[in-house]
Amino acid sequence: MAPLTDTQYYLFCFFVWIFSTLLLRSLFRRPNNQEPAIGDLHLPPSPPALPLIGHLHLLGLTLYKSLHKLSLQYGPLLYLRLGPSRNLLVVSSASVATEVFKANDLAFSDRPTIAFADELPKDVGGVGLFSAPYGEYWRFMRKLSMTQLLGARQIELSRSIRQEEIARLLHSVLESADRREVVDLGAELMKLTNNSTCRLAMSTRVSGENNEAEQIRELVKNSLQLASKVCFGDVLGPFKKLGFWLYGKQAADMDKRYDEILERIWKEHEEISGKKENEDLMDILLKVYKDDKAEFKMTRTHIKAFLRDLFVGGTNTSADVMQWTMSELINHPHMFRKLREEIESVVGTARLVEESDVSNLPYLQAVVKETLRLYPSVAVTTRECRENCKIKGYDIPQKTMVAINLYSVMQDPEVWDDPSEFRPERFLVSSKVQNENETRGQSLVDFVPFGAGRRGCPGSALAYSTMNSTIGALVQCFDWKIGSGGDEDKVDMEVDSGFGLSKAHSLVCLPVVHFNPFASSAP
Repeated sequence: MAPLTDTQYYLFCFFVWIFSTLLLRSLFRRPNNQEPAIGDLHLPPSPPALPLIGHLHLLGLTLYKSLHKLSLQYGPLLYLRLGPSRNLLVVSSASVATEVFKANDLAFSDRPTIAFADELPKDVGGVGLFSAPYGEYWRFMRKLSMTQLLGARQIELSRSIRQEEIARLLHSVLESADRREVVDLGAELMKLTNNSTCRLAMSTRVSGENNEAEQIRELVKNSLQLASKVCFGDVLGPFKKLGFWLYGKQAADMDKRYDEILERIWKEHEEISGKKENEDLMDILLKVYKDDKAEFKMTRTHIKAFLRDLFVGGTNTSADVMQWTMSELINHPHMFRKLREEIESVVGTARLVEESDVSNLPYLQAVVKETLRLYPSVAVTTRECRENCKIKGYDIPQKTMVAINLYSVMQDPEVWDDPSEFRPERFLVSSKVQNENETRGQSLVDFVPFGAGRRGCPGSALAYSTMNSTIGALVQCFDWKIGSGGDEDKVDMEVDSGFGLSKAHSLVCLPVVHFNPFASSAP
């Protein structure tokens, strides 16, 4: 055996020191007299754990799959230990999710902090709507989002933006079809959602002078990659600064880049304040910011954090779902034909499908909802327990982190027949699709692609509007060929590793024109 080099020797000593320190701390840690000892609590079932790391070794690169596998083996409610200082409650069925989202919604209305939030500059983390703790600011922003920023009126006012971006997408695909070139539909859908979100928020898009939307799209991609590494907060106990050393600079750099873009656009909005016919979300937020009588006094940091949340939530997630929808439809030609027949029977063959048609297209809505069931925009959503409570008779201590595996909840065999099959018909009731805000059961939370309860996504209605109208247009206007175009050619449905449910390989296919909605307007 070759002797250790100096570097290897020092690394070996360093890890021995870490292991010894953690072991001693775990053995001699004083219990908190204000809380009952863990041994006195009736905790949920827990798999066998290893010293120090707890159950970290059971979590693989694809989180939702790891949690789903554990639930199949140990049950739908699990108690895991992540490292020396973090406890995690895993929820994997509709009946248990109901306990969290409905019966104990207030108790689970906090979000866990990121791994090194207290190491970042003041106000960098924890002020966005997604990450803010439950309290006065969060309630104010939730109300503002539901009534003004992402409410029905704003969605209606922004309809023309989505129509224009869908038209841009169709023009791009038509040009590729004329040249008989394949299209990276995943990339095109990402451009559509990114442009739509940026125009809704700040009246800017990829073609802008400073190309802000393109910069934001790259930042969103990097933000999601970083979030997958720090989503579970502090699992390193006394060595939590290691997380900051590894990812802190990256997080601070991204925040700086976001800040530069948003400050530039902020100044542009202030210069033209009151001169615009249609207000975007930043205009609305600036009014609240300047209102001395507002329920909550917002800061510049609050506004920029909200917009960051909107970019992250409105760009990748909807694009991913639409890419999965088109993939499933291409792999199920009879469903593709059925959807096109429905669109043509309602819309005709002389104009493009529009958002106003969607309410009369139940199969279109069912296709999108079935995709969301199998490929939720966020596979695992997290909460944190604000107070001691009980779930299914088990004690859940305060500060316990909660991971609700939406992937497992929406494939619960107790609720769904053949849960792994793509069957849009399951959402059709008497030829009418259920309302988007309803669940299939009155007592169970079984369809929750955007979460539920107080922390449910406030932008779900906007996402539905974008996805339904875009999928309708792509099916109405084009046939899509994979490979040589034979019946045996299928879309690769491999899922990428990480926190979410993105496709491992972007959907690249050859478009064949079925209907050109712009032909009559061509010169």
